[in-house]
Amino acid sequence: MSLHAAPRQVARRLLILVAGLWLVGAVSAAEPTETQRTAFKQAYAAAQQGGDGWRTAASTLQDYPLYPYLEATALTHDIRQIQRPQVEDYLKRYPGLLPAADLRRDFLTELARRQDWDTFLAMYQPGLGDALTCNALQAQLSKGAQLDFDRDLAALWSKPKLPSACDPVLSAAHDQGLLTEPRLWDRIDRAADAVQPGTINAIAGWLPADQADSARRIASALSDPGAAVVAANQWPDTSRNRQAATLALERLARRQSVTADIAWQKLQSHFAFTPEQRNRVMYALALFHATDYDADALSRLIALPASVQTDTSREWRVRAALAQQDWTAALAAIDAMPATQQQDGEWRWFRARALAATNRSAESQQVLTSLAQEPTFFGFLAADRIKVPYGICQIELKGNAQRERALLANQGLLRAFELYAVGLPKQARREWTQALDGADADTLKQAVDLAYRRGWYDRAVFTFNTGDALRYYEQRFPLASQDGLVPQAEQAGIDPSWAYAILRAESAWMADARSGADARGLMQLLPSTAALVAKRNGVTWTGGDSLYDPITNIILGTRYLAQMAARFNGAPWLASAAYNAGPGKVDQWLEARSSLPPDLFIATIPFKETREYVARVMSFAVIYDWRQHGNAVTLSQRLTPIGQTYTLPDSRSERKLVTCPVVAPPTPAEAGSAAPASSMAAPAAASSTH
Repeated sequence: MSLHAAPRQVARRLLILVAGLWLVGAVSAAEPTETQRTAFKQAYAAAQQGGDGWRTAASTLQDYPLYPYLEATALTHDIRQIQRPQVEDYLKRYPGLLPAADLRRDFLTELARRQDWDTFLAMYQPGLGDALTCNALQAQLSKGAQLDFDRDLAALWSKPKLPSACDPVLSAAHDQGLLTEPRLWDRIDRAADAVQPGTINAIAGWLPADQADSARRIASALSDPGAAVVAANQWPDTSRNRQAATLALERLARRQSVTADIAWQKLQSHFAFTPEQRNRVMYALALFHATDYDADALSRLIALPASVQTDTSREWRVRAALAQQDWTAALAAIDAMPATQQQDGEWRWFRARALAATNRSAESQQVLTSLAQEPTFFGFLAADRIKVPYGICQIELKGNAQRERALLANQGLLRAFELYAVGLPKQARREWTQALDGADADTLKQAVDLAYRRGWYDRAVFTFNTGDALRYYEQRFPLASQDGLVPQAEQAGIDPSWAYAILRAESAWMADARSGADARGLMQLLPSTAALVAKRNGVTWTGGDSLYDPITNIILGTRYLAQMAARFNGAPWLASAAYNAGPGKVDQWLEARSSLPPDLFIATIPFKETREYVARVMSFAVIYDWRQHGNAVTLSQRLTPIGQTYTLPDSRSERKLVTCPVVAPPTPAEAGSAAPASSMAAPAAASSTH
């Protein structure tokens, strides 16, 4: 507030401020209590058993925002016994709510199981998923309806994989003559592009015998390329068999580049491959010889025709040169990239390295100076190389009382916050998404800030992911001391900043995260791994679901990190690679390229996911170090050379200042909500932010 404002204006602003504070207090006072939450948890546990037993525990919860979830949960449990009136009664009382939509979907699935098609059609609504779409078509077929391909099937047919509920409909479509050979082959081609051999085998039988054999060969090329390339020597030279052989060679190259090379030499004389097919095979062989770092990988990539090259092949040309520490070849490979690809931070870093190695120091310095202003893995490396502070420009997220009141009046968002508070994060995320669908940027910022203050940290990670929103470092890199990460990391003998970084990269603070490989919780541990770590460290182990408890997950996760670090001389960057790809893979890479400096070794990791993971974790460690201490141990200290023992940061470690080098006018979204970029101070220590 300006000191020069007129007295009446000052009084008016004070009245508004007081009124705003009163309203915020009123909203807060009206928020659900811990007593209600405890009662809900008890009632919810009862509702999960079905029946009406939950109603006793919920007798005081009729006005609680999550009350509708209780009845829906009980009805869902009893889905095989309930009837249409019970479901319609619920849908009438709670229209538009997510549990109502879920109940309708579950009941329709049950009606399809019962084959009660009259009730199904009476309650069906479009847009509930492919399975129910097919159930609806089956219901219509039961009434004697005829299918129309364009109206009923075209959208489904374009998908490479469909649920089993669609099988009767597809069979009916075939019997009605709708699945013509061109349509069958169109779907086979889509399935091949999506690597769905099961789909191809399922419909191959609807083709004439000779065509069915060709379709099954395409499926074989996808599922077992090694066997397919051997069998291909006996296949007739037809266009579809050439398609299958090409697919098999491409996929075998990914797994066994040398074996694929040998097979290619044989099959070239057997099939009259088209120029496009030859180029596809040559591309795959060149690329995967490069990922295997074969001696001729670089020359293969250079020899690829320009029309065949992609961003991926061009970057692997650089990586192959880096693996040989051939800086002249690396520079030539970077120069051969399109200008947009060259602007990637990784290639600017290695361009600077190559320029310095080829006696072009002034040009190298210019690249490094620009790169050092960026808060990324390669930006931090550049800052270390030219000995300047790290460039991190933070924006402080300011609250807005009026917008906060409006958000807390949004019943969907209130349900989202309550679901998170009672330990139902999956449902909370769904309510959040529905409540904020179409919200503007300022509303989203306020919602994220509300979530952050309630300890719901993953909302910031998933919302603040582009542009200037990346500068909300407090929200994007929370210091959640209540889960005990810092003391647990210290007890395990690892750097807390690194442990924070692993957690942030693994789960983005989603305590219920679960990967396709069954890794669970904040630090994404496999139950089998966690059980071994628990036994080794004398920690009580009660099964895989215990990994969804943040405290248990962090205890075991920090111990496993310490175990990985010990295996690799304490080096956090190698241990991070092992955490992602497995220690056995890292051992293989070390055996092949242990003479490389850390940045080159990381660049030559064959797995894209692991390369990016290591860079992300190590940059996050710098940011978390800064968030904790206001400055940071240099990234270079964390990247100890292979074979050298890593020493944990202590009072003698070199620490780097963090500044904001970019001075620019604020964007409209920032105006009035952030200090000038050049004057932003480093954040306070963790204890003052929570």
